[in-house]
Amino acid sequence: MSETECGIALVTGASSGIGLVTAQALRRDGYRVFGTSRKPMPDTADGITMLICDVSNDASVQGVVDEVLSRAGRIDLLVNNAGIGLLGGAEESTMSQAKAVFDVNVFGIIRMTNAVLPVMRRQRRGRIVNLSSILGLIPAPYNALYASTKHAIEGYSESLDHEVRTQGIRIVLVEPGVTRTSFEENITRPDRPLAVYDTIRADAAKLMREIVAKGDAPEVVAAAVVRAANAASPKRRYTAGKAAGQIRFMRRFLPESFVDKNLRKFSRLPD
Repeated sequence: MSETECGIALVTGASSGIGLVTAQALRRDGYRVFGTSRKPMPDTADGITMLICDVSNDASVQGVVDEVLSRAGRIDLLVNNAGIGLLGGAEESTMSQAKAVFDVNVFGIIRMTNAVLPVMRRQRRGRIVNLSSILGLIPAPYNALYASTKHAIEGYSESLDHEVRTQGIRIVLVEPGVTRTSFEENITRPDRPLAVYDTIRADAAKLMREIVAKGDAPEVVAAAVVRAANAASPKRRYTAGKAAGQIRFMRRFLPESFVDKNLRKFSRLPD
């Protein structure tokens, strides 16, 4: 399939991890791909054009959209991947830190979407794929603020899809499970750590390292994004990986008490 047939894709947070692998998968599928990073990066050897964008900055977001339009004339696919993590007790973060996480993970997606929607509306065609997480479906002890951002994106994406569907635009969620990317890459630490959480926070970090080591390859998530991007009649959400599918099923169909008990057991928390 040619680039003209597939169209122009813009992938945020494409400097490494899921974003980079997703950009590469879309390029192989025939898209002309623009990726973003917060710092200057050279274009990749496989043909991904890298642009600077800070999704927490209105002017930066509008600037990158304008740049893609000046080079390619249209935007057919937006993949909102940029995000940051936060590991620690919910009360260990100041309001300033909590707002910073939401500014990237939630408002960053809203900024990018608002900048691209007028373009897609003029085209009468477009697709936006938002990277959520299984933590947008279930509780996440010691990841409460991060999980809250993913829950927010779930509600935002589903609602927006109903608003723009008649304009030729679809909003689709991709929900990865645990993915093998660098543990430290996007994890922020609490900015007001409390001694009462020191031991359990360290245990939570150890558990995360263990499950990340056994997690899905980023290519699993990238494949789900490509499916979501290309489906003629897309599903509302695509889980990425076996574990993500199992958790989604568990959350939807099993009793809340069962889910609660098993979540605490998995998180190595006392009953």
